[in-house]
Amino acid sequence: MTPPVSLADKYELPAGRVYMNGTQALVRLLLAQKARDEAAGLNTEGFVSGYRGSPLGAVDQELWKNRALLDKHKVRFQPGLNEELAATSVWGTQMVSLDPKARVDGVFALWYGKGPGVDRSGDVFKHGNIAGGAPHGGVLLVAGDDHACKSSSLPHQSEHAFIAAMIPVLHPSGVHEFIEFGLHGYAMSRYSGCWVGFKVISDTVESSSSFDIDPMSVEIKIPQSYPVPADGFSIRWPDPPLEQENRLQRERLYALLEYVRLNKLNRQDWAVPDARLGICTTGKSYLDVREALSLLGLDEAAAQALGVRLLKIGVVWPLEPTCVVEFAQGLDEILVVEEKRQVLEYQIKEHLYNEPHRPRVVGKYDESGEWVQVPSSGILLSPNGELTPAGIADVIAARLVKVYGQGVLPESVRVWLERQAVAVTRSPSDAPVPQRLPYFCSGCPHNTSTQVPEGSRALAGIGCHYMSMWMDRRTETFSQMGGEGVPWIGQAPYTDTPHVFANLGDGTYMHSGSLAIRAAVAAGVNITYKLLVNDAVAMTGGQPVEGAPSVPQLLRQIAAEGVKELHLVSDEPEDFQTLDDFPKDVKVSHRDGMDALQRALRDVKGVSVIVYAQTCAAEKRRRRKKKTLVDPARRVVINEAVCEGCGDCGVQSNCVSILPLETPLGRKRQIDQSGCNKDFSCVRGFCPSFVVLDGAELRKPQRDRVAPPTGMARPELPVLARPWNILVAGVGGTGVVTIGALMGMAAHLEGKGVLVLDMAGLAQKGGAVMSHVRLAADPVQLHAARVARGQADVVLGCDLMVAAAGDALASMASGRTRAVLNTDVAPTGSFTRDPDWQASPDAMLERVGSAAAQVESLEASRLAVALMGDAVATNVFLLGFAWQKGWVPLQEDSLLRAIELNGAAVGMNRAAFAWGRQAALDPAAVRRAAGLPSDEKVMLMPSRTASLASILADRTERLADYQNARYAQHYAAVVRRVSDVEKARVGGERLAREVAMSLYKLMAYKDEYEVARLHTSSDFLARLQERFEGDFTVSYYLAPPLLARRDAQGRPVKQRYGAWVQTAFRLLARLRFLRGTVFDPFGWTRERREERAAIDEFEALVEDLLKDLNSNNFNEALALARLPQQVRGYGHVKAREHEVAQKKALELLARWRTKTGLSQG
Repeated sequence: MTPPVSLADKYELPAGRVYMNGTQALVRLLLAQKARDEAAGLNTEGFVSGYRGSPLGAVDQELWKNRALLDKHKVRFQPGLNEELAATSVWGTQMVSLDPKARVDGVFALWYGKGPGVDRSGDVFKHGNIAGGAPHGGVLLVAGDDHACKSSSLPHQSEHAFIAAMIPVLHPSGVHEFIEFGLHGYAMSRYSGCWVGFKVISDTVESSSSFDIDPMSVEIKIPQSYPVPADGFSIRWPDPPLEQENRLQRERLYALLEYVRLNKLNRQDWAVPDARLGICTTGKSYLDVREALSLLGLDEAAAQALGVRLLKIGVVWPLEPTCVVEFAQGLDEILVVEEKRQVLEYQIKEHLYNEPHRPRVVGKYDESGEWVQVPSSGILLSPNGELTPAGIADVIAARLVKVYGQGVLPESVRVWLERQAVAVTRSPSDAPVPQRLPYFCSGCPHNTSTQVPEGSRALAGIGCHYMSMWMDRRTETFSQMGGEGVPWIGQAPYTDTPHVFANLGDGTYMHSGSLAIRAAVAAGVNITYKLLVNDAVAMTGGQPVEGAPSVPQLLRQIAAEGVKELHLVSDEPEDFQTLDDFPKDVKVSHRDGMDALQRALRDVKGVSVIVYAQTCAAEKRRRRKKKTLVDPARRVVINEAVCEGCGDCGVQSNCVSILPLETPLGRKRQIDQSGCNKDFSCVRGFCPSFVVLDGAELRKPQRDRVAPPTGMARPELPVLARPWNILVAGVGGTGVVTIGALMGMAAHLEGKGVLVLDMAGLAQKGGAVMSHVRLAADPVQLHAARVARGQADVVLGCDLMVAAAGDALASMASGRTRAVLNTDVAPTGSFTRDPDWQASPDAMLERVGSAAAQVESLEASRLAVALMGDAVATNVFLLGFAWQKGWVPLQEDSLLRAIELNGAAVGMNRAAFAWGRQAALDPAAVRRAAGLPSDEKVMLMPSRTASLASILADRTERLADYQNARYAQHYAAVVRRVSDVEKARVGGERLAREVAMSLYKLMAYKDEYEVARLHTSSDFLARLQERFEGDFTVSYYLAPPLLARRDAQGRPVKQRYGAWVQTAFRLLARLRFLRGTVFDPFGWTRERREERAAIDEFEALVEDLLKDLNSNNFNEALALARLPQQVRGYGHVKAREHEVAQKKALELLARWRTKTGLSQG
C-alpha cells in the first residue's frame, strides 16, 4: 500500500518520490549533508548566510519556516546584513578548524545571493577561496542569476565572477540534481579546499518537480591516486599569500579536476561511435537541448542512427579535459549550447587546439568566428538574453543540414525546417496590446513617498520604489544597491540643477545605503534623501529588515552623520509625537504635508533627510489576515453620481484599487473593496464624492444561499501519450502561482511526471505572471520546465491581457491549443494617470483566437466574486472549467486533495472548482446562481453608442430634476435645432449626440446644490446598507468654498465632516432654486460665474458651427462639440482641464475656419 503523501515528505522522507522546488531542495541538501556526516561518524554542524534576491528571494523564508527542523539537525541560519558580510561570516566557519577550542569537527557552510551579490562579494570570495576550506567543513556558494533581467536592474551571469576568484562552478540542470550536485560540491570542497560555486537560475531554483531522492545513496568517490601533499589542501595559519596562490593554481584545482573525472560529473549521455556532430551543453541549456531534440523528433535511437553525440557538463569551470577530448574523437563539428557569454566554448577550443584531429567548434557564432563580423552576422545562439528550446531546435536543425546535408535527415527534422520557414514569413498582428507592467500595491506607502514637487526630480535605487521610474514621477536613472544618490556627487559640479531627491529603502539602508548618505555628507552636495521605512523588505516577499532597526534608532544614526535637516513623516505621526528618544530638532509631520516639506528642503544647502515611516501595504494585509495587526473597521466608497471621472483621486493616491465604473453619464470611479489596503490617500483627490464609513465591514457573500453544484458528469480526460503542456497567464499577486502548485501536487499524488515553473519575480507586484505546467506519464519524458514555442495544449487566461501578449501567444498553436479566457480585464497601473485608459477585450480575444485551436471566454472574476466573495477564486474557477472540458489530464480527487494539502481557503477553492465545472456545462445556470443576467456580456470597454432620442429623453429628465422643467426645455430646444441642421446639411445625428452630451454636462455643473442633491436624493445610502454590515457612521471629505483653508499653492484643502452634513445637504438641495440668482451665495464665486458663462459660450459656438456646417468641416465641428466632455473635476482640477480644452479649441477653430473658408480674425 502506498503511504499517504505529506507536505513534510520533501524534508522528512528518507528516500522515495517527493515534490519540491529548488529552494526547498537547498534546505533538504543541508539536512542530507548533516545526515551523511553523522553516518560517517563526523560531528559537524551547518551554517547558512546570504542575502535575498530573485531568483533566491524565498530562501530565507523557507529556512525560517523550517527553523525547528534545522535546529534538530544543528544547522544555523544567520541572515546576512548584505552579501559581502554574509560571505565573510561563511569564511569564518572554515576558520573553526584553526581554533583549538572548537566543539565540532567542521562546519559545512552555504552562502546564497543573486548575481549582483556575487559581484559585491568578490573580494571575500577571493580571500576565502585562496585560503581554503576546512577538511570536514566545505563551502557552497549558491548564485542566483537572472539571465533575462526579469527581476533585476541588469542581466547577470556569475560564472565569470567565480572564475576570476578561481572558484570551481557546478551547474545543475534542474531541481532534481540540486541535492546530488550539492553533496558533490561539499565533498569537492573538503577534498580540494576550494570554495565551490553552485549556479541556479529561475528555471531551476523556482521550478517544482516530482522526482525520486535518496541522499544517503549518492555515491561519492574520493581520489586515492592523486598526490595530495602531506599538509593537505585545507586552510591553515600562518599562510603567506604567494604560497596560497601557488597551492590553489598548481595543486588544488588539479586535484579538483581529478574528483570531477572520477565521479563522472561530466558525462556523455549519448555515446555514438560513428558520430559526426556533437552537442555539448550544461545546466538549464541541457534540458533545453533535450527538449529541442524532442521537438525535432530525435530520441537516443534516432541520434544513434544519424550520428549525434551529447555531452552534459556538470562542472563548467575548470572544464575537465579528458571528457572533451574523448567526446571530440571523430566529430566534424561540436555545437556548444550555453546561455549568456561563453564559458564552455572557449575552454573546449583551448583543450582541442593542439589535438591532431580538431573538429569545428561553433556556439555563439558560426564557423566564420567571433569578432570578425558585424554583430548581426554569424550569430547562432545569442550571447545575450536567454535561449529557448525552439530557438535551439532551429540551430540544431541548421547544423544538421550543414554537417549531413538535408537529404539524409529524418522526416521529423525536415518537417521542422519547413514549418520554421513558414513561421518566418507569418506577419505578427498589428493590434496594439497594452502592457501589464509591475506596479505599487494598493495602498503602498511609495505611492505618496516617491512623489516630488513640480520642478524637481528624483534618483531611484533598488527596491519597490525602483518602479517609480515608469510612473511619470520625475524619477530618472538609478544606481546599484547601496549607491542611491551617490551619482549626484559626480553630476552636481557640472550642472545648473541645484538639488535632487534620492529614494532609499530601509532594507537597502541597512544593507549598504547608510554609506551613501555618509558619502553625500562628505561631498557636501545638495540632496534630500527620502528613507522609506516600510517595516519589511517588500520586493522579495516581506521579510524583516536585518537588525530590525526602530525609527528612533534610524533617526539617531542619520543625525550622527551630520545631515543639515532631519524630518520624520508618517501617515500616523501621532504614534511618534510622544517618543522621547529622538535626536533634537527632528520635526514630525503628517504625510499630507510632503509636498510643502519637499519644497522647503530643496532650498536647503547640503544633505537633508526625510524618514518616511509607513508599513508596507502588502505586509499590513498579511498581518491583518494573521490577526497580528488590527484591521480598522473603516471603508472608503465613492458616490458615483457625484464623481466626475476626472481621475484626480488616482493622481493623488496612485492606487490600483481605484477602478473604472462605466455609467450612462460616462466613466466614473469605484473602490475595489477586496483589494483596498485601507491607505485612504485616495480621499485627497479634489472631489466631494468620497464617503468614509466608520465601523463598516464588507458584507460577506451568502455562500450558503446557493450550494456548489454536485453530481456533474465526469469528462473524458486526455491520455498522456506525450507530455501535456498547460500555461497559466495572470496577474502577480492574484494566486496564479497557486494554480501551478495545485496541478503539480495533484500530478505528484498520481505518480505522474511534472514540472512547474512560476515566472514571477518583479512581476509579482501586479505585473504579468505565467506558470508553466508540464505533465507526463513518466518523469523521463520531461526536460525543459518552460512550455516551448507552439507547444501549449491548454492556456488558462486568468488575465486576458497577459494571455494575449507575445510570450503567451508564442506558446500557442492553431492546431493544438485550447484556451479559456477571463474577459474581466482589470486596468493596469496606467489607469491611475490616464482617466481614459481603455482595453479592448474583443481585440485581445481575436488575437488569442487566431493563435489557438479553440477558445472559450467568460467573465470569471465577476462570477467568482458573486459566488465566492473573492476575486482570488477566479483562477481555481477557470481550472475547474478547463478540467470539465477534458483539457486537464489529472483526476478530480487528486486536484481536490491538492487543495486540501495547500491548506489555504480550502472551502472557497473547492467551491470555485465546482462552479467552474458547472460553467463549462451550463454557463447560464452559473450566471443565474451568481445573480447576473444570464445573457449579459460584461467587458471593460466603452458602452454601445446611445441614440439621440434616448440621450435627449434621459438628459431632459435629469435637468428637470437638476433645476426645473423650463431649464430642461431650453436644453432640448438647442439639441433639436442642431439635429435639424445636421440632418439637412450632412445627414445623421453624430453632431447632435455630441452637443447633447456636452451641453448637458455644462448645464448640469456640479455646484454645492447639486452635490448636496446627489448625495441625498439617490439610493446611494441604501446601497451602502446592502453592501456593508455593522453599525457604521457616514462622514464626508469636503472643501466648502466659504469654509476651506488653503494650501501653499492657494488650493482649498479637504476636511472631514461628520454625518450631520447630511442634514445640511438636504437643506441645500431644496434651495437649488436660488442657483444663479442674486440670492445665490455660491453664485458669486469665480468658479460658478465661469461655469454659467461656459454654457452661453458653448451655445454661441454651436450656432457658429451650424451656420457653415458642411461635410468638409464636419470632423472639426464634431471635435469642438465634444471638447466640454473632457473638462472634468472640481475646482482647480476642472480649471486645469478647462485650460487644456481651451488650447485645443483654438487649434480646432483654426482648422475649422480654414476648411470653411473664413478669415482667422
